[in-house]
Amino acid sequence: QVQLVESGGGLAQAGGSLRLSCSASGSFGSITGMGWYRQTPGKQRELVAVITTGGSTNYAESVKGRFLISRPNAKNTVYLQMNSLKPEDTAVYFCYTDLRSGSRYWGQGTQVTVSS
Repeated sequence: QVQLVESGGGLAQAGGSLRLSCSASGSFGSITGMGWYRQTPGKQRELVAVITTGGSTNYAESVKGRFLISRPNAKNTVYLQMNSLKPEDTAVYFCYTDLRSGSRYWGQGTQVTVSS
């Protein structure tokens, strides 16, 4: 079983920054990727950023150049540095991890609110 614990959400002003973190713990095999989705009421969950164990990254067009995903030393913690925040970034952010077994586990979600 894998547990993902997120932190770092909260309230920011437009143009400000927040950093989210997500740590995976438990008994599991190799992690192949970690990333972040976000969701607002009435909308589908949207991929924000992903990073593979090899260090490859991918971002939603809406956050490119503003958000940076990292996973230092390919350990079990992933970060999402969010800069130049916009009100439309307001959402619940969920981290996930993909395992070599093919399983995907999710965090509980953390609220990010950006005021204009």
